[in-house]
Amino acid sequence: MSLKIGIVGLPNVGKSTLFNALTRSKGAQVANYPFCTIDPNVGIVEVPDERLKVLAGIAKPEKVIPAIVEFVDIAGLVKGASEGEGLGNKFLSHIRECHAIAQVIRFFKDPDIIHVHGGINPKLDMDVIHLELILADLDTVNKRLGDTEKKAKSGDKVLLANVSTLKKIKEALEAEKLAINIDLNDEEKELAKELNLLTNKPFIYIANLKEGELAGFNIQAVKKELNLGAHEQILPISAKVEEDLVDFSVEEAKEYMNSLGIKESGLNSFIKAAFKLLGLQTYFTAGPKEVRAWTIKIGSKAPQAAGVIHTDFEKGFIKAETISYEDYVKYNGETGAREAGKVRQEGREYVVKDGDVMHFKFSP
Repeated sequence: MSLKIGIVGLPNVGKSTLFNALTRSKGAQVANYPFCTIDPNVGIVEVPDERLKVLAGIAKPEKVIPAIVEFVDIAGLVKGASEGEGLGNKFLSHIRECHAIAQVIRFFKDPDIIHVHGGINPKLDMDVIHLELILADLDTVNKRLGDTEKKAKSGDKVLLANVSTLKKIKEALEAEKLAINIDLNDEEKELAKELNLLTNKPFIYIANLKEGELAGFNIQAVKKELNLGAHEQILPISAKVEEDLVDFSVEEAKEYMNSLGIKESGLNSFIKAAFKLLGLQTYFTAGPKEVRAWTIKIGSKAPQAAGVIHTDFEKGFIKAETISYEDYVKYNGETGAREAGKVRQEGREYVVKDGDVMHFKFSP
């Protein structure tokens, strides 16, 4: 699977600047007025993983293929977007296709960059975006509820249960609660998933700061200010810093980040946060032709991991020859690991671990 993250936010909060920097491109036009992003820009970014280089150094493959993240820069939403204001519903549909939503919130002050509300108010900005997504979800729920209520007149127990669930979701949305924060049981969650609600996606909040504000950013204080829950993540990132890093060498980038008191780029911390939020991990395949990273859900069993490569691998799964990353490195590759008895034959119930180096046997 490849991870797809939609970047949203009000106009002029630094979304397109951040997108350009994250994707090491100048693909998204940057302009000092709302709606400069007319179509969603898509950028493919490699998942930073030092283990790939180590594996490649041992296997000496013809090519190295990293896992990827797809970033989608979605046009600036405004109040009334759910009713077609600004660029409206066209762009809400792009959000539905994403696994997670990264909401850029402007914290920096700059009199030369217009703010749609006329002033810097992170809580208001966040709430406006939330409300527009909630209103769009309410429209989805109301349509499904009306249709389900008609069908439920037959007395069908499943349909009656669905009506109850839809009313529960509707009531929470009307109280301006995100769908992902509604307390639902497993069956109710399945219905919510089927509805593909915008607010049922995990959120990562990005505080867009000036360069000098990164080191002193107080995450807990800001989470309290924005009324975010303990499980919700906010990342301090400077779109300007990320933009500057694009043109730096590795050494220059390290020196620049050290001068700002930060340990890693916003891109790295962003992708790590997304993997953690969505419960993802990486396994590898390694051989003379290629070394490749594959993204799977934590808890995936061997056949599911095989299916990420090709559905035939999952259908005809026989076994997975597995070496831990540590053993692969310690014994200098597959041959050494095999001689040391570190190549394991794993079956259908094996739960893949982060960093496993795997080779699948299957029947066509």
